[in-house]
Amino acid sequence: MELIRTFFDIFMHLDRHLDLIIRSYGVWTYLILFLIIFCETGLVVTPILPGDSLLFAAGTFAALGSLQVELLCALLGFAAILGDTVNYGAGHFLGPRIFHKEHVRFLNREYLDRTHRFYEKYGGKTIILARFVPIIRTFAPFVAGIGSMTYPRFLVYNVTGGIIWIAVFVLGGFYFGTIPAVRKNFTLVIMAIIVISILPGVIEYLRHLKRRSA
Repeated sequence: MELIRTFFDIFMHLDRHLDLIIRSYGVWTYLILFLIIFCETGLVVTPILPGDSLLFAAGTFAALGSLQVELLCALLGFAAILGDTVNYGAGHFLGPRIFHKEHVRFLNREYLDRTHRFYEKYGGKTIILARFVPIIRTFAPFVAGIGSMTYPRFLVYNVTGGIIWIAVFVLGGFYFGTIPAVRKNFTLVIMAIIVISILPGVIEYLRHLKRRSA
């Protein structure tokens, strides 16, 4: 329970935690953010790391002068693209042996199946669309690696989706995060981002349940 409360506190008060990291680690903050985005997109065992909300918060601090927005976009864009590439490779080499097993340690089977359904519905565009859907975002490149998508085709979707995802949230925080009303209600804004982010996945899952019951 303590771990859950800690994660919840980090998610809900990213502004305070990121401010503390910036003041404590200075330029090393870029490396910390790089590793978080890389792990969230590149490792199927860490889908609960903050993504969208963290990018928005980072963009806000860039607007305040604590971080450089150009460097943020470049580094985090590279982290997102590299993460998906590693994930694709893991799916390509390990996926076929894992996908048909019922129980795999450290791998949530429900998330994997949900992403597979998402991929079957949207095809290659899943790599781009999934960037904006937490958890699906982490498993999409893994499932693509398991499937028949060639790496050159995957790379096009990967780069396109990574650049768009980073730009939308970092620049969103940069241009809107310093608005007084947003700063005053930053926790509510973060909650709204999280809810809006997970909404497509929830809707898709409810549709799946409805089809199964029918």
